[in-house]
Amino acid sequence: MPTPRINRVLFVVYVLATVGILVALFLVKPQVRRGVVFYAPLRELVVSLLPKPEPVVVDMLYSTEKAEWIAAAALEFEATYELDGHPIDLHMKKMGSREMYLAVLDGEEQPDLISPASMLQINLLQDLSTSKFGTPVVNPADRETCRRMLLTPVVLVAWKDRAQVLWGDDPNSHMWMHLHGALTNSTGWEAYGHPEWGYIKFSHTNPLKSNSGFQTILLMTYNYFGKTSGLTSADILSDAGYQQWFTEFEGTISDFGDSTGTYMQEIVAYGPSKYDMVAVYEATAIEQAENAVGRYGELQVYYPPATHMSDHPFCVLDAEWVSPEEARAAQMFMEYLESREMQERALLDHGFRPVDQGILLDQPGSPLQLYADNGFKLELPPEVESPPGDVLQTLLDFWARSTQR
Repeated sequence: MPTPRINRVLFVVYVLATVGILVALFLVKPQVRRGVVFYAPLRELVVSLLPKPEPVVVDMLYSTEKAEWIAAAALEFEATYELDGHPIDLHMKKMGSREMYLAVLDGEEQPDLISPASMLQINLLQDLSTSKFGTPVVNPADRETCRRMLLTPVVLVAWKDRAQVLWGDDPNSHMWMHLHGALTNSTGWEAYGHPEWGYIKFSHTNPLKSNSGFQTILLMTYNYFGKTSGLTSADILSDAGYQQWFTEFEGTISDFGDSTGTYMQEIVAYGPSKYDMVAVYEATAIEQAENAVGRYGELQVYYPPATHMSDHPFCVLDAEWVSPEEARAAQMFMEYLESREMQERALLDHGFRPVDQGILLDQPGSPLQLYADNGFKLELPPEVESPPGDVLQTLLDFWARSTQR
């Protein structure tokens, strides 16, 4: 039998060996073998038991048009980035663009970051928050906190045979005037030699609920006055000729929907029996271009003589509920969305024009190239100025008083 002395020696050897193994397990760096990472298991166990840092939570409201792009981006961002050792959690909620800024004004929502469909809503929020709170909660002129992120113009999508009867291959600067004359003609398509087509059916979304409808009536108004900047409230309120023209135009539309995407889906699904043409986003038209092939003829895209971009701004709010850490994390997310990889994905996968001017619109796989035969263009007409918030509110109020039903 081993003596007590030998037992003690064996015990000491056992303890030292055990301690050595434990130290090695805890301290040895992970090894990579044939692309597989082998971690020190004890260290990982201990680290997993330590209390985790509190996350920086960024509450964000965003418009639905970019939902797929932003959802994928958010998952990758959260898995990759942290702020001063703290993980960043993005709590995101989809809302209509008008609903979004009204919810902020009414206190129903207290986001750190907002992204409506266009800068029109940011201008309105700036003006209305200044009136209500004495200071604006957003500053569209400050690029550190407010940036354009994705671009897509308003276009008219029409069945080609109908559009060619109205204006040939190119509607040029008279698109809105051609359309007004056609819509207000009581004989409909009969006046153009096609009584079998019935009435001329055009529609856009409700400007009080959808950004594309808002942009459409803005472009109509600019076109009537023959300018691309300097629109004033006096133009809207004091010109009887404009008011009659506008009211006649909008009076021909039987129903103003809430969703741009729904209009595009319906013109593809039901054909000219429901709509001859609709005003939608270019990116929305791209989304449905493949589905339209071989259904009711050829669906063609037409660009108004002057356009307005849905620029999908991301703006950090200057509000008491936004902490410095939340503002920094929100800005980090904005910078991630501006990265070349994310901008190229927006173009190739979702049909948005990138804000990064270094990304080629005619690169292989670009939908603007793939569907060029349907009228999609690389070069755009001039862009109209986004009026100040008070002028935009006047236009919405005029539409509501003269047209809403």
